[in-house]
Amino acid sequence: MGVQIVRVSLSTVSIFRSSFRSTKPYNFRHSTVRSFAAMADEVVRGNVLPNGVALITLDRPKALNAMNLDMDIKYKSYLDEWETDPRVKCVLVESSSSRAFSAGMDIKGVVAEIQKDKSTPLVQKVFTAEYSLICKIFEYKKPYICFMDGITMGFGIGLSGHGRYRLITEKTVLAMPENGIGLFPDVGFAYIAAKSPGEGAVGAYLGLTGNRVSTPADALYVGLGTHYVPSGSLAALKEDLLATTFSKDPDQDIKTLLERYNRNPESEPRLKLILPRIISTFGSKKSVKEVIEELENHQLSGDALVAEWAKDALQGLKKGAPFSLCFTDKYFSRVASARGNSNNVLSTARTCLSFIPSFVSSQKLCLLALSFTFQLLTHIFFLLLS
Repeated sequence: MGVQIVRVSLSTVSIFRSSFRSTKPYNFRHSTVRSFAAMADEVVRGNVLPNGVALITLDRPKALNAMNLDMDIKYKSYLDEWETDPRVKCVLVESSSSRAFSAGMDIKGVVAEIQKDKSTPLVQKVFTAEYSLICKIFEYKKPYICFMDGITMGFGIGLSGHGRYRLITEKTVLAMPENGIGLFPDVGFAYIAAKSPGEGAVGAYLGLTGNRVSTPADALYVGLGTHYVPSGSLAALKEDLLATTFSKDPDQDIKTLLERYNRNPESEPRLKLILPRIISTFGSKKSVKEVIEELENHQLSGDALVAEWAKDALQGLKKGAPFSLCFTDKYFSRVASARGNSNNVLSTARTCLSFIPSFVSSQKLCLLALSFTFQLLTHIFFLLLS
C-alpha cells in the first residue's frame, strides 16, 4: 500500500506561484477590507468585566469560527492592550457556539482572494498575523484560559494549545489535518507534539495522520487539554469566574476554581493502550515509507485494537500530500530532538515557528519567505507533476 499522490491542477499552481512574485502594495479591494474589518469587530468581541476578567468571544458560527486576517489582528490587539492593563487579572477565550471553538484558518477566504487578485500579498500578511498571535499567547504574562468546546482544529489549536489553561469537554474534537490539503501542521504544533507521550511519538502520529482526538481522556493524555469540564458546566464556571474577587495571585485563584469543576474522564485514554506501537512506528526517526510498512504489518496483528489503530493511521496517511508528509516527519523529528536543550534553536514555540523557513531552505527544497507554506508546497507539487 502506498501513499496516493494528490493531483493539483496547473492552473492552481500558477495562481499560487504568481501570488508570491509581486511586490505591489496591498490592494485587497477597499470595499472588502472595510467589510472584513467591520466583521472582525462583530465576530471577535472583547471586553473587560468589572472583576478584571477580560473576555474574548469568537462569534462566527456558520464558518466554525474560521479565522481571517482581520480577526487575527483584532484578537492580538486585545491581548496587547490587556497585558499591560492593571485592571485585567486574566483572559478568558470562548466561542458563542458549542459546535466549534475554531476550525482553523479561513483557507477558503484566502484562496478566493488569490483567485480574484493573483498579486495580492494576503498570504504573507495572514501568516505574519497568525504566528505573531501564537507567540503572544505562548508568552502571555497573565493567565490565559480557553474553553475548547467543540471542533478545535488547525489554527484553533494554535489559539488554545499554547495557553496556560486549556479546558476540553466531551464535545471537543482536536485535529491537525493540514497534510490532507497540501500544507503541513504548523501553528507551533510541532512544539506541542514534542512534549507528548513517547518523547513526541504520539504528537508525530497525530501530525502525520491528521487523525482526530475526540475523547477527553486522550485530549488530556496528549497534553492538548489541562482540565476536563463537561460542556454543560462551562456556563456555571464562567459565572463563578466573573464573580471571583481576585487576590494578588490570580493564577492560584483560577487553579482553585478549576479544581471544583475539573472531572476525571470516564474512560482510559485509547492512545495510552497502544503507546508501545505508536512509539515503535512514529518515534524512531523512520521515513514515511518505513512508517507505512510498519503500519501495514500492524494491520495483521491479532490484537483487534492495534489492527484497527493501524488501519485508521494508514487511512490518515493516504489522505496526506506526499511532500507534506515527508516535511512533517523530518520537522517534527528535529523539534522533538531539541526538547529540553536550551541551547537548541528549536527549544521554544517561538523558535519553532521562526525556524521553519530556514529548515526548508537548508534542505534546498524551494525558495521561501514568511509565506512559505503555500509557495513551498505548490512549487513541489508542480515538480511532481512535471
